[in-house]
Amino acid sequence: QVQLVESGGGLVQAGGSLRLSCAASGRSISSYTMGWFRQAPGKEREFVAALTRTTANTAYADSVKGLFTISRDNARNTGYLQMNSLKPEDTAVYYCAARAQFNIVTMTFEYDYWGQGTQVTVSS
Repeated sequence: QVQLVESGGGLVQAGGSLRLSCAASGRSISSYTMGWFRQAPGKEREFVAALTRTTANTAYADSVKGLFTISRDNARNTGYLQMNSLKPEDTAVYYCAARAQFNIVTMTFEYDYWGQGTQVTVSS
């Protein structure tokens, strides 16, 4: 089993930055695809970004492309989401997820493991 724990959320002003971390335990996820999703109050969980075991293959939601960067450190068994130029509409609970297959996918049901989420609040 894989356990995922997110950290790094908080309150930030519009235009600010945050870096989320996703620490994995239980087994190495170096070969797993990692993803980030978010869920705002009253809305469905939505895809934000994903990354395969190598940084060569990434995918981003159109709303965050060029603003957010997904990365990973396989030696630390940890994934990251660097979020820049944050906007109030980025306010949500952010979840990391892991998938045992290699390819990038964007649907929640395609991921095998989930963290409990970290709150990101962007004030205007």
